[in-house]
Amino acid sequence: MLRLNASDTGFSEAFSKLVDDRRESDADIARDVATIIADVRARGDAALAEYTARFDRFEPQTEADWCIGADVCRQAYDALTPDLRAALELAAQRIRAYHAAQLPENRDYTDEAGVRLGAVWRGVDCAGLYVPGGRAAYPSSLLMNAIPAKVAGVERLVIATPTPDGAINPLVLAAAHLAGVDEIWRIGGAQAIAALAYGTDRIRPVDVITGPGNAWVAEAKRQLYGVVGIDMVAGPSEILVIADARNDPVWIAADLLSQAEHDPAAQSILITDDAAFADAVIAAVEAELVLLPKVQIARESWDKYGTVIVVDTLADAPALANRIAAEHVEIATDDPEVLFAQIRHAGSIFLGRMTPEAVGDYVAGPNHVLPTGRRARFSSGLSVLDFMKRTSFIAVGDAALGAIGPAAIELANAEGLTAHARSIEVRLGI
Repeated sequence: MLRLNASDTGFSEAFSKLVDDRRESDADIARDVATIIADVRARGDAALAEYTARFDRFEPQTEADWCIGADVCRQAYDALTPDLRAALELAAQRIRAYHAAQLPENRDYTDEAGVRLGAVWRGVDCAGLYVPGGRAAYPSSLLMNAIPAKVAGVERLVIATPTPDGAINPLVLAAAHLAGVDEIWRIGGAQAIAALAYGTDRIRPVDVITGPGNAWVAEAKRQLYGVVGIDMVAGPSEILVIADARNDPVWIAADLLSQAEHDPAAQSILITDDAAFADAVIAAVEAELVLLPKVQIARESWDKYGTVIVVDTLADAPALANRIAAEHVEIATDDPEVLFAQIRHAGSIFLGRMTPEAVGDYVAGPNHVLPTGRRARFSSGLSVLDFMKRTSFIAVGDAALGAIGPAAIELANAEGLTAHARSIEVRLGI
């Protein structure tokens, strides 16, 4: 892992290198994804079947091999232990309540010129949700994607999820039942994104695609943006913890590893104003690592990308945090509000010592699908707005057109768009 001290010569250069490091897809992935997309667009289901056999070691033949029915999802839900069912239901209820409060209001008013103006919000007709399989099969992500779509009023909700070696994650199916998913297709990777975007004989196309995935999935979403809407191009997970020495080092170590266990390319960063505390956290990370079932993943992430930064004062932390623009930012101090007010760029911020990032992944309510790779500088986490679009409307009467029409004629003529001007002139009798 990397250790930096803000007072050292060369810190600025080293920190800039940290900020500029891209842990995402390369040109080879982009080329391979473009080939897969073109193939699926040309050959449809036949291409999907070949890629599924090749990458997931599963050959879809019957309809049951291609999709998972609502009855199977219901059975998975019914088979949950009472405690797990209650946990899933609590998460769903809190996610639904938080996102329902995000619904935008329609506008309809008449201004001083007598022009009626406004806008109406409507959900898209259909959304496709990508749910990873294998190492990253997370029912929590399904809830975080499906529930906002349902709250937004999406009529058809489609899931694409790989089933490596034919294995189906029953907890994912239970979450799909709870969220009211309409279709589940057993396909994954860039080929699934292409199928959702363009459609095949079996799969009708969607309007928006959301959900996490590996580098190939993220690259496919990037290439297909414009054919469909997407939530974001997401890279590996990341967490930044700002902590003083009054914290328990084990707590902070556990928080750092909560992201490191996601992916070998995930990044965990600590900023503290106490060098001895930094040492204690590093030691705690080493002790905690060996306890993790995913020790190899977390170890690679920590060794390659883990970073500890010692600053003179935590007052310096927000400026560094804003340059990093991390997916998750924890502020573990006595008065987190002071630093919170100065952090402009973060996917989600967790305030206080008793607010680990992990609570946001499951049951807090706000969405855990968040911008990575410094994209928090210009984008936000998933919300109901990702599944909605706004349509403005205008209604102009005789008097109102007389009030504002001449200015429109003047501007149209200035731009050389005579027909534009004429369409107003004929109504005004000019």
